[in-house]
Formats: sequence, structure tokens, C-alpha cells
Amino acid sequence: LNADLGEGGPADAALLALVSSANIACGAHAGDAQTMARTVAEAAAHGVAIGAHPGYVDREHFGRRPLDLPPEAVYRLVTEQISALAAIAQAAGAPLVHVKPHGALYNQAARNPERAAAIAQAIRDFDPSLVLVGLAGSALIEAGLAHGLTVGREAFADRRYEADGSLTPRRHPDALIHDPDEAANQVLSLLQQGLLRARDGQSVAMTADTLCVH
Repeated sequence: LNADLGEGGPADAALLALVSSANIACGAHAGDAQTMARTVAEAAAHGVAIGAHPGYVDREHFGRRPLDLPPEAVYRLVTEQISALAAIAQAAGAPLVHVKPHGALYNQAARNPERAAAIAQAIRDFDPSLVLVGLAGSALIEAGLAHGLTVGREAFADRRYEADGSLTPRRHPDALIHDPDEAANQVLSLLQQGLLRARDGQSVAMTADTLCVH
């Protein structure tokens, strides 16, 4: 189980008691040096693996607005954010384990091989032992494998899917699953049958290594 933390949400402490991996905002879409240090320390105290959660420098839209950046700019922003969190983790004596892009960067990389390759290259050049977490079945996972990285294929307990295996965009009113029983049933279907039910009712085959919860 993984969760996106250090973003100013009220449930970080509760989530850290439940998850095995924390994706910590690196000061771009959310967070700052103080929240990064505090979240790293809390994750380490719970024995939770620490990961960087780089996103677009766009606090106004919480990193969820798609941006048209060239690959070199994507490479640079991912490298800078990983480096910032890695320095804080190292100072705390806690290893950095993985990288999971945030928001629009994550979703664009899931579809765009060029953007995915820039992210994978940045991770490999920074530390090839880091795990790249991305949407199961996406271009980001393919790019990670092509760059020799260990990948974590991710599915979501509390997000709805489209028939092509992509996440339902948040602009749709039913993009999020709020009912815990429905979320649990989605996870059980994934684990037991390798299937998720898309928003239009179609079955989507999927294999995942990690589950995100919000």
C-alpha cells in the first residue's frame, strides 16, 4: 500500500499507520523543506519506505494541470525534486527507495513515451537503484523497464478507471470512489481475478505490485 503524503492533507498520520510506502511531495506542487523533513521523519518512525513524489511547479492547480514541457525540462524538474528529498532523507538517516510522479506529470507520462522516457532517464541518472512507480500497463512502466529500472506497477483502490486502463479524469464527478466497501471490492477483484471494472462497465485486465490509497 502506498499513499501520497506531505501535501497538506489532514490524514497523513493515519495513513502512515497503514501504508508500507510514502510518496512525499517535493516542494513543487505542494510541500516545502519543513513538511518534507517532518514527513520523512514520521515515515521513518513507522518503518514506511520513503519515495519522492515530483510534480509540476504549479501550486495554483496542485500539479494537476497538464503542461507542455520539453523532455529536457521534465528531466530537470524530476532530478531537482528527487535531489531535494534525497538530501533530506539522507540527513535523517533514512534511505530513498522509490519515485512516483504526481498528478498531471504522472498521467501524461502514462500516455506519452517521450515524457515517460525523460522521467525514467532522470531517475536512472540520479540513482538506478530507485524503483519507478507508475500506472500499471502504461508508457511510464515501459520506459522504466527500457531504462533498466525496477518498476512498481500501480493500481488505485479509490479511483475509477476508463476502458483503456487509464484513470478517470478528476473533472468527472465519479472519478473518486468514496464508499470504502466499493473500494475494497475493486481491490479484491484486482487481486483475485486480475480485473477492474471500468466506468462504462467493461472489464479491464490489470496486474499491480502496489496499491495507492488516498
